[in-house]
Amino acid sequence: MIMRQILRQKAVEVAEMKSPRRSLSGALKGDGLSVVAEIKRASPSGGTINGDLDVAAQLSAYERGGANAVSVLTDQVFFGGGPEDLRRLRARTRLPMLRKDFIVSEVQVYESLFLGADALLLIASALDRKKLCELAALTASLGMEAMIEVHDEEELHAALEADPRILGINNRNLNDFTVDLRTTERLMEALRAAEGEGVRTVVAESGIKDAEDARFLAGTGVDAILVGEALMRACDPAGAIRSLKEGRRAA
Repeated sequence: MIMRQILRQKAVEVAEMKSPRRSLSGALKGDGLSVVAEIKRASPSGGTINGDLDVAAQLSAYERGGANAVSVLTDQVFFGGGPEDLRRLRARTRLPMLRKDFIVSEVQVYESLFLGADALLLIASALDRKKLCELAALTASLGMEAMIEVHDEEELHAALEADPRILGINNRNLNDFTVDLRTTERLMEALRAAEGEGVRTVVAESGIKDAEDARFLAGTGVDAILVGEALMRACDPAGAIRSLKEGRRAA
């Protein structure tokens, strides 16, 4: 009797794990430019950003500022984060949550599900085309969304083969860490040439500091910007998000 009760309860728990999560793509599609606010303690290019971070307080500030979604860096060695950050914050917000890490294995996809991620990042430059498609398909089968990140046209076409709902355009070259916002402009033109307008949710990443950058990127046609370091260094993260949104309205 007790075994049947336990198994019924486990069936419910498994069903909840596999149920559709909060839609990141849906949250970012709307009027104007959406903001994905990132929790990031450090980075290889910027060093320690906020070593004494209170992640719950940062999340609260993001919500007050009107962020549309939250990205959480879970890499510990290079970014100072950890999976526990995502687990803790999941219970504190109704915003969609993106797990941002270097996902290279199916094990990490399952881990993302158990941590409560609504979406996860797949980096095209870190995976061959076959693996990229496999991980994207597994992610979708578990009820999450994959955001595939690209930096050049070759990676863009590899990403399109995996058919993601969300495409991330990284303005930072991961080989030398240089940043050029025009990367988004170039790849948006290539994307329109490949498949027209509005097929996917597109997010511009890296190098976004202020409302002027937001205005420029809004003009390229992306749906959202992902902002980490500028918000993590801001004295008033909520105000910084509002400023970015003011910039997008002026675009």
